[in-house]
Amino acid sequence: MKAESKTFHWVGAGLASVPGIKRLIAKEHTLKIWERDVSKAYLATKGLSGNFDVCEATDGAMQAAIHPGDIVISMLPTHMHTSMARLCLEKDAHFVSSSYINSEMAALNQQAKDKNLTFINEVGLDPGVDHLLAHLLMDDYRSSPYFDPHNTHDFRSYCGGFPAVANDFKYKFSWSPLGVLKALKSPAKAILEDHIVTIEKPWDAVEPYVLNLPHQTEMFQSYPNRDSLPFMQDYGFGTDWTIARFVRGTLRLDGWSDAWKSVFDTIETTDNDDKELAALSDRLWADHSYQEGEMDRVVLSVDLKVSHDGRVVWHKTKSLDSYGTAQSSAMARLVSIPVSLAAEAILKGQLNAGVQAAPNDPGMIRAWLETIAEHGDMIYHTDHCMTAKLEAAE
Repeated sequence: MKAESKTFHWVGAGLASVPGIKRLIAKEHTLKIWERDVSKAYLATKGLSGNFDVCEATDGAMQAAIHPGDIVISMLPTHMHTSMARLCLEKDAHFVSSSYINSEMAALNQQAKDKNLTFINEVGLDPGVDHLLAHLLMDDYRSSPYFDPHNTHDFRSYCGGFPAVANDFKYKFSWSPLGVLKALKSPAKAILEDHIVTIEKPWDAVEPYVLNLPHQTEMFQSYPNRDSLPFMQDYGFGTDWTIARFVRGTLRLDGWSDAWKSVFDTIETTDNDDKELAALSDRLWADHSYQEGEMDRVVLSVDLKVSHDGRVVWHKTKSLDSYGTAQSSAMARLVSIPVSLAAEAILKGQLNAGVQAAPNDPGMIRAWLETIAEHGDMIYHTDHCMTAKLEAAE
């Protein structure tokens, strides 16, 4: 079967999907957009022409439409990805999602390999673009004359989305707040000050974080998120390396921890009561969701600082500071454009079989970042050591 005859099945056409859907249509791919609420899919494709169909996701309809070699893109809630991936195994189809690889997804690895199917995840913003920047940083460092596993390494990756114009709550929700609330109830693990640390309550680990962004220096707040440690191996940090800090975390506007104190108090007393969390989620959605015409902002910073005998010898940051437009939110672009690129990479045969996260090949990453930039989201590269040398010379 020729590559051109493969069909992309984009499942879920909410606002976060729109830029990716539009990109694949513009690239003249064959696309089926599946939604239980087809009005969302019609809105996503309004005014567009191309080789696509809007399909109602009734029971059995999508299953019947998926053929061997097709590529299924799941933009459904996280807990639904595994069942969708199992359907892909049944149908000999490839699978794409922006979500973290959980144990159930990882368990499908050998079955996917046996069928020569690619199941790629973690290709949105965070996780996704952050992985791409981390891999590039590590490639830069390994290629430098300063590379030495016995150096002291300080790695930080922080990402956050918030309103372009700060409100009193220091946050706005693009979709249901329940995912954010559940994440805040989950312990985090990272390396801080040379030690592995478990953070039971993320809000207890909030720290100020100054970012030298392309157009300004700005104060944010940061805290560790999830378990950072498995990503050390993913990014190429060896077990024999000296690591002073390794943390992947969340970025928030300055003042967020004070504005959210009552939320933290409620989370702390819920004892995993899903009904109470859901009620809190509904209240937050009613009070702090984006209204029509409100613009969002996304800031991402991936930073690696390397020291030898107490002196910084290599220090680079890759970052972005993106804003929503009248056409799309920054969050929607930075989630769905990389997802569309991953789907295309499968079509082109650029990815291996099996369950995997965002690619680590520098050439592919640079090509993806060029496309992301073409859609309005520039990646900035800062060499702090070079900047220091230039400043010293002036």
